[in-house]
Amino acid sequence: MFDKILIANRGEIACRVMRTARRMGIGTVAVFSQADRHALHVACADEAVCIGPAPSQESYLVIDNILQAALDTGAQAIHPGYGFLSENAEFARRVEEAGLVFIGPKHEAIAAMGDKIASKRLAQAAGVRVIPGHAGAIDTADDAQQIADQVGYPVMVKASAGGGGKGLRVAWDASTLLSAYEACRREARHSFGDDRVFIEKFITSPRHIEIQVLADAYGHTVFLWERECSIQRRHQKVIEEAPSPFLDEDTREAMGAQAVALAGAVNYQSAGTVEFVVGAQQDFYFLEMNTRLQVEHPVTEAITGLDLVEQMIRIAAGEPLGFAQADIACNGWALECRINAEDPARNFVPSTGRLVRFEPPRLTHSTRMDSGVAEGDEVSVHYDPLLAKLITHGASRLDAIEKMRLALNGLAIRGVQTNVPFHCALLAHPQFVGGNLHTGFISDHFPSGYDATAAVHPQPSEIWALAGAVHRQLLQRASGVSGQLPGHEMPIGQDFVVVQHEAAGGSRHTPLQIQIQGDETHVSCDGKKHVVSLLGPRHALVVQGTMDGQAFVAQVERQGLGLQVTYDGVRVALRVLSPRAAALSRLMPIKLAPDWSQFLRSPMPGKLIELAVVAGQKVMPGERLAVIEAMKMENVLFAEREHTVDEVLVVRGDTLDVDQVILRFQG
Repeated sequence: MFDKILIANRGEIACRVMRTARRMGIGTVAVFSQADRHALHVACADEAVCIGPAPSQESYLVIDNILQAALDTGAQAIHPGYGFLSENAEFARRVEEAGLVFIGPKHEAIAAMGDKIASKRLAQAAGVRVIPGHAGAIDTADDAQQIADQVGYPVMVKASAGGGGKGLRVAWDASTLLSAYEACRREARHSFGDDRVFIEKFITSPRHIEIQVLADAYGHTVFLWERECSIQRRHQKVIEEAPSPFLDEDTREAMGAQAVALAGAVNYQSAGTVEFVVGAQQDFYFLEMNTRLQVEHPVTEAITGLDLVEQMIRIAAGEPLGFAQADIACNGWALECRINAEDPARNFVPSTGRLVRFEPPRLTHSTRMDSGVAEGDEVSVHYDPLLAKLITHGASRLDAIEKMRLALNGLAIRGVQTNVPFHCALLAHPQFVGGNLHTGFISDHFPSGYDATAAVHPQPSEIWALAGAVHRQLLQRASGVSGQLPGHEMPIGQDFVVVQHEAAGGSRHTPLQIQIQGDETHVSCDGKKHVVSLLGPRHALVVQGTMDGQAFVAQVERQGLGLQVTYDGVRVALRVLSPRAAALSRLMPIKLAPDWSQFLRSPMPGKLIELAVVAGQKVMPGERLAVIEAMKMENVLFAEREHTVDEVLVVRGDTLDVDQVILRFQG
């Protein structure tokens, strides 16, 4: 077994590998860019080496620097994590040539599966079902048009070296093919240095289901059940679960057998994932093989009890698998939510800034969080937006969903926008609860993103009752100020009013009646009665307890003279007032938001890589205006209505701040 390994990655996956290595008694070496000097993965390692400036092309993607760090520190092996160089065959080969061990598959297997064109041909030869299409590089837009016409729309244009949702576009008809082809090649060239693309049939309303495999150097290969990864946005996974709520046993066994056959065809040795697209009739087709650890591997660990990082290390050290296919059980159900620094209210644009608060939920044997950040860290534009992964394990799917809902409510992040409220909305959607999933789920049900401040809780009286209970508790604490004469304490009445401003102007006034009975707060509002019991310190941001006998977790914080309540994906700003103060509040003017309809503003910080219009140009709804690159993804800005450009205020190549004005339109 190794004495010391280097982790050629950053963030939560670097921390994740280090945890297992430490448990196995293996020393760890972190590498970091100048921007990550104070990052959590650096603090978690036994040793750390700076490998370059902030841009990943000058640090985490520089093979020479990583190899030198391993040699200088005496590391015997390198774990690549995922992303960056994890599926780079040259990196794996050079690790081996340097006399080190690559904790992953051999470079020949990475090369065979990393090229999506070659991998489809290998899959066909191994008897694996593949999606109809053209398994060859397409050199010109005319060729793409001809091939797409032959395959039949809709089609997917995919980068041969792509992955992680990059270098992939869907063309629904001939009119959208050219832009999809050009964007795919451009993004692939920038992200992977390889702009070869191919075309395959797009399966409508498909499920994305993948099979986890493990293979050692002695010819033993097993599959560890499946993961359902159909909840995606822009082809990037958002929620994953294991097992799938869709597959029957026969389909599961058939997919597992084909995944094992493909691994054997390339002499695979390590953890890997064979991804399939699955139709409505459980017809499945090979999509790609990821020759690395997956982001969503914790859900497989939860249902099997296996540590996949440990298995990778043991296989790389030459040990055989210690179990057979029949030994792998599926226990319960697991969910994973990817917690990203992005703003769902702005259609998920990246969010950067300092984590002024990062408070995990209460973690138990059935709730786990893998994170690569800590309170006070800076979330920059240089790397992807993944902050953490929240994983729950339950006896059933509904049990895992309920545990996830409580955990999300208890995850407090401030300083950047995150998709936590959106996850709550996803988990509560009837179609999700029913297991009716497909890869277009988010675009169908949340086409414009998700605004927690505009959402309405299915039981708004619960929000008001919670606010009333917290407000009553705050008043009780204030009434106990020392120095007051006995019998002259501040009186606290029973009648209150919740004042909630509405987006269209005006405000909603809801009378509350609050009574304290022992440890319980009885709240009557809107014709309903709720019994609230609050647990924990009164000053905490995250409050928990029971409401009407059911456990709840929510976030309640002071905001000016009022409260902001975040609960089940809904964020409400309100004030709890006395009846007299509420009546006077009706006389106060309401400040309206400024009108930005004549401006195009950058929805995120990033680099302007394309400006598609000039001053004086008339644009129509849906017309492309600009492209901003942020957190390794291209974000296209389109015209929302008919305009004439009055002034262009930036130039291509500029680094933009969030809300910076790009264009001004004529009034």
